[in-house]
Amino acid sequence: MAIEVTGKQIASDKITIKDVFGEDMWFTIPDYQRPYVWGEDQISTLLDDVSHAAVNTPESQYFLGSLVLHCESKTLKGTSYTENSVLDGQQRLTTLYILQAVLRDITISETRKATCAKAIFQQGNPDDGIPERLRIEFAIREEVEEFINRFIKEKGGTLKTEEIQQIANNSKEVSIRNMANAILIINKWFSNEDNLDIDTFFPYLRQYVILVYVASSELEDAFRLFTVLNDRGIKLRNSDILKAQNLKEVSTQEKQTKYAKFWEELEGELGEDFDLFLSYIRTILVKEKARHNLLKEFEDNIYNPTKFNYSTKKQEIATPLLKKGDETFDLIKAYKVHYDAIFSGNNHHITNNWAFDNLISILNDTALSDIWIPPLLVYRHKFGEEKIFDFLKALDNKFSGDWIGRETPTTRIEAMNAIIKKIEEVVNQKEISKEEQINDLLSDIVLKFDTSYFLFDLESSPIYGRRYARYKLRKIDFLLDAPNYSEKRNSYKEMTVEHILPQTPAVDSQWTKDFTQSQREEWTHKLGNLVLISRRKNAGQGRLDFEDKKKKYFTSSIETFPNSIRIMQKPQWTIQELEKNHKDLMTKIKSHYNI
Repeated sequence: MAIEVTGKQIASDKITIKDVFGEDMWFTIPDYQRPYVWGEDQISTLLDDVSHAAVNTPESQYFLGSLVLHCESKTLKGTSYTENSVLDGQQRLTTLYILQAVLRDITISETRKATCAKAIFQQGNPDDGIPERLRIEFAIREEVEEFINRFIKEKGGTLKTEEIQQIANNSKEVSIRNMANAILIINKWFSNEDNLDIDTFFPYLRQYVILVYVASSELEDAFRLFTVLNDRGIKLRNSDILKAQNLKEVSTQEKQTKYAKFWEELEGELGEDFDLFLSYIRTILVKEKARHNLLKEFEDNIYNPTKFNYSTKKQEIATPLLKKGDETFDLIKAYKVHYDAIFSGNNHHITNNWAFDNLISILNDTALSDIWIPPLLVYRHKFGEEKIFDFLKALDNKFSGDWIGRETPTTRIEAMNAIIKKIEEVVNQKEISKEEQINDLLSDIVLKFDTSYFLFDLESSPIYGRRYARYKLRKIDFLLDAPNYSEKRNSYKEMTVEHILPQTPAVDSQWTKDFTQSQREEWTHKLGNLVLISRRKNAGQGRLDFEDKKKKYFTSSIETFPNSIRIMQKPQWTIQELEKNHKDLMTKIKSHYNI
């Protein structure tokens, strides 16, 4: 049964799985779609839900989900047919496709094998002018179609489990990797005797499981449906719709294919962080705090911005910050290069040591906010790596100075956007050299911060429990590494803040002899009494006297934290050692922040 769409009407109806994969149904997964990403949770849930319905409501239909389709009339070797481009629902549709390939290979029923084979591809008949083709084709994804031809179309292909396992483990193509994994998951599910048998499962799947489709012959209408359904909760990312909108505006078919492949590889690499990366691009362009979702920000503030005319007191159309199509893709590609370089962990060449990468690691692990990333991306885009470490230090000082100095989140965001604006301002000073432009930037007030609360909190206040405590202790380790930075400081799976003088020492402990009650109240939670450890805290061992604490608790838990190692080398920890340590750390901090 082919889906019929008349003129500019929108068609909608329910359709059984038998008809979805019927003789007159052809699907294309277009180049603007996401890769296939379903994993064990989604696939097992689908199988479990269909099984439950087959057992408990065997005569009732089971709604599995929806499809949004763009339907086009096409001709292949003289045969007319309707091609259904899948704008939404491809994850579920592809899983059902793979499922029938697995069932074809594990069933003993020849009739069922033939049914599944027809669902997977149309057998060619040159006498009748019928071409052979797959029921679902994946636009621009040649590697995916090669995988499908080898393991899904080919009889017995899904039983090549060792080869499929290697592909699932090693393939760089995200769709192929997940399709291979899907075959293994489905095979495993049906090999479990506790699960429903094929003889019950398959007839119910074909006859009673339904999808609801919404279809249009007009691409614009189909995209509009795509967007509306996204707003109503179907799990599509803003990036999916941005891709679709921009691919339509690309100048040539060749470039469209190239950009679509680039986008797919990018979202496969970044996963759920892809929208986050695009938000950095938004910030770089708009330089204001985001007030809407990513899609609306691009549409209203980048592609179709307006400005207020104070003379007419009306909003007027402004110059776009970026054009859809080639220009958008090229900008994203350019900034992805900078993003990869910054977070590669391989920037030893910048200063002939690990200073740059270690400071990036600190910010990335402990900053709790990523608003510092767009200014750094812009700097690299404009100036390359010239004095980039000097800029990173200044940027980090401004970011952390505002954070620790109690500036509001909005003020901190505005400060980072002001840095982006300043970078662009100095770049436009064509009459001076690049070195002079950078020096102007590094000396500008835009990178300064109010030191009053910053110093008060670090020098005089308890910081244990504050959100910046881990950051500041990692930063101290960074300062202790100077000037050589010969060791690369990676991220830590476990990283917690520990007291040296414990919060609740035993009444008869050495701690109560070395510290008065008032000293403990004043100093326990201050910077000078805190260190980082690389495991979860142990309240019991944390109360041990200093010598025992070093041997039984800290020795195996401080790894490469320079400050922690330094303190554990001390023979004792009295009020004198604590006060001196606090003073020494503050001296280093003041020197680094030029206070």
